[in-house]
Amino acid sequence: MLALNGPALPAPRRARTAAALLASGAAVTAALLGVSSVPATAAPTTAAAGRTTTAKSVAVPDISGANVKAHLNQLQSIATANGGNRAHGRAGYKASLDYVKGKLDAAGFTTTVQQFTSSGSTGYNLIADWPGGDANHVVFAGSHLDSVTRGPGINDNGSGSAGILEVALTVAKQNYKPDKHLRFAWWGAEELGMVGSKSYVNNLPAAERAKIDGYLNFDMIGSPNPGYFVYDDDTRLEGVFKDFFATRNIPTEIETEGDGRSDHAPFKNAGIAVGGLFSGADYIKTAEQAQKWGGTSGLAFDRCYHASCDTISNIDDKALDNNSDAIAYAIWNLSGGSTTPPGGGTVFESKSRVAIPDAGPAVESPLTVSGVTGNAPAALKVGVDIKHTYRGDLAIDLVGPSGRAYRLKDSSNSDSAADVTETYTVNASTETANGTWKLRVQDVAAQDEGYVAGWKLTF
Repeated sequence: MLALNGPALPAPRRARTAAALLASGAAVTAALLGVSSVPATAAPTTAAAGRTTTAKSVAVPDISGANVKAHLNQLQSIATANGGNRAHGRAGYKASLDYVKGKLDAAGFTTTVQQFTSSGSTGYNLIADWPGGDANHVVFAGSHLDSVTRGPGINDNGSGSAGILEVALTVAKQNYKPDKHLRFAWWGAEELGMVGSKSYVNNLPAAERAKIDGYLNFDMIGSPNPGYFVYDDDTRLEGVFKDFFATRNIPTEIETEGDGRSDHAPFKNAGIAVGGLFSGADYIKTAEQAQKWGGTSGLAFDRCYHASCDTISNIDDKALDNNSDAIAYAIWNLSGGSTTPPGGGTVFESKSRVAIPDAGPAVESPLTVSGVTGNAPAALKVGVDIKHTYRGDLAIDLVGPSGRAYRLKDSSNSDSAADVTETYTVNASTETANGTWKLRVQDVAAQDEGYVAGWKLTF
């Protein structure tokens, strides 16, 4: 969150009627924001201006707090390897963006990187679209990915970035089919004045802005002495979050500390309805707040706000988990749709153990598919189980019957975790389904070892 000199004063508020949901469509986004990593689909040319949407009752998945924390550990490792921060214009920011983008690409999102310039350095926004849904009506969630230069920024704002990342990955894992199009964003240079999000909004034509039903912002959701604050800029969006917290008997308060200080501001200033969550920064928790939320009165919600101590130890796991679940609740209820859990199709699996030589040549684990009609699907699920002491050394590809390789995972010296247990989504629709598929793995650096424990394809 952007800092202010002196106490932040609450900004005047006005309620808005939700306009129709965004959906600039991937082709429009690519034209405005840069080159997309996968082919985009054209957006319809008409929009239902002024349409009001109604929340739909759907089964909302529980977001794994452990997975959100694992993303934060990766961001901490990136900061540690890059001068202790992930700030705009620094190597740690670009490595953070590459980490998030890699996860989304592997899950089947259409990702776009937008470049801008601030303070003499190139900055980056990452936009991720989930294929499908009504392209004239998009549910949009975002968080800023940059830290200040003084620290790794794990709460501010690794927490929001990790939360929406895991929600997006859960969309893919659940094979969620929303009625409305879903878009996620990770903004750059927020700490310099919401530069990245301003760039995005300012480059959207008025017609595209008018399609946005609501932008949801998540900046600091794991404060160590947490509060539960809900944006009240739009009654409908505010109500969705309050409904969620009511199911857990968690009282909320209206968010005022961050007014105008985060990436919802450019959207709000453009006349777009905004909502979001916040767990507190440098304001002091009162005795009344401590009584209803726990924690310590007389101390800041985050005593490490914009400081070097905003590390992985500066997180309240319960607040992080609750807020991540609240994000999913809002996304699922605002977008409607249905879920088809992965694994519902025909599964072919190899459980053969294949050793991966340390810093050696690529190895392949074959798998024969038969009895499937036609080509492979555009969302072929590839489940991978690899045991390895340093997963950052591994480059992983799926090789189709044609011999074409589909990259599942790049090697990365900032990915220090062990093992690869992931389900990737690949557009393999040009491949004949029947034939020999291979999982190709190469260890590109020395000192660590492992093996392929198994893998599977779900058609």
